[in-house]
Amino acid sequence: MATSMESLIGLVNRIQRACTVLGDYGGDNALPTLWEALPSVAVVGGQSSGKSSVLESIVGRDFLPRGSGIVTRRPLVLQLHKIDDGTEYAEFLHLPKRRFTVFAMVRKEIQDETDRITGKSKEISPVPIHLSIYSPNVVNLTMIDLPGLTKVAIEGQPQSIIEDIENMVRSYVEKPNSIILAISPANQDIATSDAIKLAKEVDPLGERTFGVLTKLDLMDKGTNAIEVLEGRSYRLQHPWVGIVNRSLADINKNVDMIVARRREREYFATSPDYGHLAHKMGSEDGFRIPC
Repeated sequence: MATSMESLIGLVNRIQRACTVLGDYGGDNALPTLWEALPSVAVVGGQSSGKSSVLESIVGRDFLPRGSGIVTRRPLVLQLHKIDDGTEYAEFLHLPKRRFTVFAMVRKEIQDETDRITGKSKEISPVPIHLSIYSPNVVNLTMIDLPGLTKVAIEGQPQSIIEDIENMVRSYVEKPNSIILAISPANQDIATSDAIKLAKEVDPLGERTFGVLTKLDLMDKGTNAIEVLEGRSYRLQHPWVGIVNRSLADINKNVDMIVARRREREYFATSPDYGHLAHKMGSEDGFRIPC
């Protein structure tokens, strides 16, 4: 069964790449496209929700651009391929003959390729970037990282960008075969979560939504997120996953992802609030999405 599923994921990956080469990447087309018929995992969250940290934790590498404002300005189709051994590497669809083994260069290429379409402006584009990562430390999975939902246009952006981003994200998550990875920070009221609000609109029964609660360690002292994680505040058909993000200081110090994962495991294992949920929390144990 596992081999059959891996073969299916590989087929979907190849079809998605072919669609992009042929100019089919969904979006606002009047008619349904092959791209839109393919299954996908859409990663959705507001700005500063911890979305980038979640993706990097799943991959186990630092490779995404960071900064203030809208950092993700094009959809990033991230295809993970598990290999038995050997050196981890990455490849871009637009650079088919180049293999990246230094992941800081992957980050730079994402930035450069984004600017190639959007210019140095703060505009967004629906044209996806395809990135494949080959590693013994990942599972076979395809995820689509989408621009962060926002409520305010910053200087240099048209006011319409708020609606433009929501429409782009909605075009991915409203597909009935799209799994929604809804990222929300624990140090904000879940009722105000942009990701959950949108997921509820397109998936009112929560059948294809996976809730991810980030920044658990940044909650006010004496508070916790048990009501959310146990599904009492907002119920989904699938269990919520709690995450402890790397701090900005850790990121600036280039703290290894393996070290960060170990600290995260220790946090949940020793937490008086979350210890009983430790086996299904965190970047490693939490993201075993059933297909």
